[in-house]
Amino acid sequence: MKKLILYAALLSIGLTSVPATAEISIGADVVSRYVWRGTDFGDGVSIQPGISYAAGAVEIGAWSSWGLTSNGANENDLYVSYSAGPVSVTVTSYFFPGTNSSEAVGAVEDDPTTEEDETAPGKEAVPVDFFNVDDHIIELTVGFEAGSLSLLGAVNVMGADTDVYLEAGMDLGSVGDAEVGLAVGIGNKVYTSDGDPMLCNIALNVSQGDYFGSYVINPDTKTPYLFIGKSF
Repeated sequence: MKKLILYAALLSIGLTSVPATAEISIGADVVSRYVWRGTDFGDGVSIQPGISYAAGAVEIGAWSSWGLTSNGANENDLYVSYSAGPVSVTVTSYFFPGTNSSEAVGAVEDDPTTEEDETAPGKEAVPVDFFNVDDHIIELTVGFEAGSLSLLGAVNVMGADTDVYLEAGMDLGSVGDAEVGLAVGIGNKVYTSDGDPMLCNIALNVSQGDYFGSYVINPDTKTPYLFIGKSF
């Protein structure tokens, strides 16, 4: 097993040339539903805490989501981000406690010949080890912002299929004391029903003080979502 290799690498990147001034931030969101890039991750309320350390252009952080229902997704991520002007580069390690990470995001398809018996091969729970890199999904993300426009590209580089997600966003400005934005995303493999590239996320995002919400439509699955949240 490969132990601690990923985390040593992430830490060394984050601590290279760190200036004396730094900031630690902690917080949490409570959301009525966890919807991510047009995909539903559960059927109810989730608590999403996070902690980050920022120094200059470098930020190291941990973020997680814990569903309060039996079908809610549990997730615990680590990331390192570097920003240079309008460009940002982020490496994220996705970890899904209690299940196989690849299966959790749909990278491993069920065998169609397997019966629905929970004791059948392929249906048994696969224990995961946080210190085993093979139980993580590593994603490289590049972002770009210019005025009211933003672009994002993400690709899995370890632990799963080469899932790709591309998103364009636009800040639509203020409506009263609320901020409004629009995001449109295209994905393949895990993001779509048949694995082919497809428009999978159209989101109208609204924030007002500590509250935020999104009305999301996934054209691939023809499913709409509406969720709200509050930051603490």
